Amino acid sequence: MTGTGNPPLTGDLALAAERVSALVHGQEALGVAYSGGVDSSVLLALTARALGTDRVCAIIGVSPSLPRSELAAALEVSAALGVRTVALPTHEGDRTEYRANGPDRCYHCKYELFERISADLAARERLTAIAYGENADDTRRPDRPGARAAAQFSVLRPLAAAGIDKALVRRLAHALALPNADKPAAPCLASRIPHFTEVTPEKLAQVEGAEEALRKLGFHDLRIRHHGDVARIELPSGDIARAMAPRLRERIRTAVREHGFRFVTVDLAGIQSGAFTLPLVSVR
Repeated sequence: MTGTGNPPLTGDLALAAERVSALVHGQEALGVAYSGGVDSSVLLALTARALGTDRVCAIIGVSPSLPRSELAAALEVSAALGVRTVALPTHEGDRTEYRANGPDRCYHCKYELFERISADLAARERLTAIAYGENADDTRRPDRPGARAAAQFSVLRPLAAAGIDKALVRRLAHALALPNADKPAAPCLASRIPHFTEVTPEKLAQVEGAEEALRKLGFHDLRIRHHGDVARIELPSGDIARAMAPRLRERIRTAVREHGFRFVTVDLAGIQSGAFTLPLVSVR
């Protein structure tokens, strides 16, 4: 393995790596559905350790729902791991069900990705299997409909199958010296749009531009929820007070309004994972 090297793992980290290795053993060419997030990055690193970088291919779906900054960061990580990456255009925005933005939106997005991998890449890359980065905690969450699409295409989920939860993923990321070990969760841009409100390229671009503007102001973990004329900013609790400082507050307001929002608010509840979806789904 090149790039970050092959740092030794010990204790439960070594056992976790061995379980993943056993789950992908024998695959001649494995495609990893890769987003650049810590889960898929750890999966990519562990499978490259198990099979060799020449037998693993990272596949990242590229569409208006993926911020350009996220794509660039993802490519840096896979390059550091020495794994070849294929940027695969996806067209979930052409799917009526995806644009309708029900609680199952992620299902239609993942279906599009796995279908395109199966149709466009599997034969060309001679892939014997596809894997993705669902972890053991994800299997207990009701707001992960993408898992259903993965099952339909027989996509492997080595982290979940090995019992690797989010905490262990983070520990593995640090032990493997991954560049994004401390990267906050970064759901796709469509997650910023309330359910049953249409997802459009214009709205995605608004959110992407406004969030990038706030990153330039020093906010790195954030969401901007799109409520028509209103941009609702979610920040970690420690950043809320800083955002309220008079001079910075005005810079935030100006920066966000430049991307087409009329009103700008800060949500006092802070960042809320699954805020739109969880109230609408029941436990699987």
